[in-house]
Amino acid sequence: MPPPRKTTSGGARRLRRALACAVSISALMLTTAGTGHADPYAPPASVPSLAPSTLDVRYAAEHRSIERALRTARNVGDQGRARALSAFLDPGRRFLYFDPRGGGRAVEVVGDLAHARRVAVLVPGADTTLTAFDTRGGKPWSTPGGGARAVQAEARSLAADPGLAVVAWLGYAAPKTFSGDVLTGRRADEGAHKLLDFLTAMRRVNPRAGVALLCHSYGSVVCGRAALDDHGTGGAAAAWRQVTDIALFGSPGTTAWKAADLSRTARVWAGRGATDWMEDVPHVRILGLGLGPDPVSRGFGARVFAAGSGGHSDYLRPDSLALRDLTGIALGDAASVVRG
Repeated sequence: MPPPRKTTSGGARRLRRALACAVSISALMLTTAGTGHADPYAPPASVPSLAPSTLDVRYAAEHRSIERALRTARNVGDQGRARALSAFLDPGRRFLYFDPRGGGRAVEVVGDLAHARRVAVLVPGADTTLTAFDTRGGKPWSTPGGGARAVQAEARSLAADPGLAVVAWLGYAAPKTFSGDVLTGRRADEGAHKLLDFLTAMRRVNPRAGVALLCHSYGSVVCGRAALDDHGTGGAAAAWRQVTDIALFGSPGTTAWKAADLSRTARVWAGRGATDWMEDVPHVRILGLGLGPDPVSRGFGARVFAAGSGGHSDYLRPDSLALRDLTGIALGDAASVVRG
């Protein structure tokens, strides 16, 4: 049985709601000014299309791109970026895509993508950049790289060979929390197209694996927009049919009105920790503003999983109920997931 949900006092709940409303209002009012300086980082290198025979070539090419970006970071005194990129070059790490410009984009693979029986794609939310790819606020599990390794480690604690590959997918320009972008699907639309392109390419590498999308915070908007896309009858449609599970956690909404809009075949899951401030964000959508119904609400119709007592950044914390359930979803083991 899941642990009992901690009750929140009326005063604390009102404070959380006030803070959440303040975030929403601030997002409307604040804009991010450019620095006025040219980006010193080089555009991404040309790499071959994804295929089983090109995986190692891609990994090697992106390794060289990271080395070049690290030299640039050191030359321009970008210490935070330099620390992050140094960690990217640790032995055994493999990247399928890397673009150091702006906040940066990166796609890392943890596990054997070509031979996995299951692939989990972790889609992160707002404020995710290259410097926050592995660690943020002392919580490595709250980042795409650290979260992917946490899911893989949890899977291996359940079976010596779980047959799982986890992809940390920062394939879009994630918005800032304090920006108007977080209240609309604009950034998510761009991300959705990139995500569908990636799933299509990944199908060429492994057409047999079942795929789970693990979508955190604004990443759930990206997944929602990808699900609502007209996939047609080509490669994107075939790739989408490989998706068996969509997990929305810490979600502000997806722009869909109900879970059935996201997929007729995949299981749609939703979870929220007891102390996640996202509970108090208004779940509305009017004239394109707002992100729609709360995915954990009864009316939305998702399978609600138990996410424990953690906050917005704690879903993939080691030894947590939320991580255990999300790993079960990643493995396609619906029976192991504790319902919320």
